[in-house]
Amino acid sequence: MHKFFYDKLYEHPWLKGFFEGIDQKVIEDQQTDFMTSNMGGGKVYSGGFPKNVHRHMFIPNELFDIRGKVLRESLQECGVSKELIERWLKIDGAFRHSIVKSDISQCEKQYKTDEIVNIPKPPGF
Repeated sequence: MHKFFYDKLYEHPWLKGFFEGIDQKVIEDQQTDFMTSNMGGGKVYSGGFPKNVHRHMFIPNELFDIRGKVLRESLQECGVSKELIERWLKIDGAFRHSIVKSDISQCEKQYKTDEIVNIPKPPGF
C-alpha cells in the first residue's frame, strides 16, 4: 500500500517537493514500520518521531489535509476495509499537531547547515 501511496506523493504537484533527493523505497519502508508499530504490530519502527523529522518543513493545514486525502484514496484503491481505513486515518491524524505549522517561523533546522523546506503552493492549485 505504501508504494502506491508514495507513487502518488512523489508525483503530486505540491507534495513532491518535500521528497526531492529522498529515496522513495526508504520512505515507504519507514512508513510501513511506523504504521505497523502504531497499529500494534510490535516495535519495528526505529526512525525519528514525526515532530523531529518534520520540524524543518513548513507544512500548513491545507497541505496536511491534501496528503490525508491522497492517503484515504490510496487505502480505498488498495481495497483496505472501511474500518481499517478509519483506524489508519485516526492514527495518522493524531500527528497533525506535531507536523503542521501555521507560520514558517515555527520551523527549526535539524542541523545548522540545513535549509528550511518551504515548498510554495503551485499556481492554479
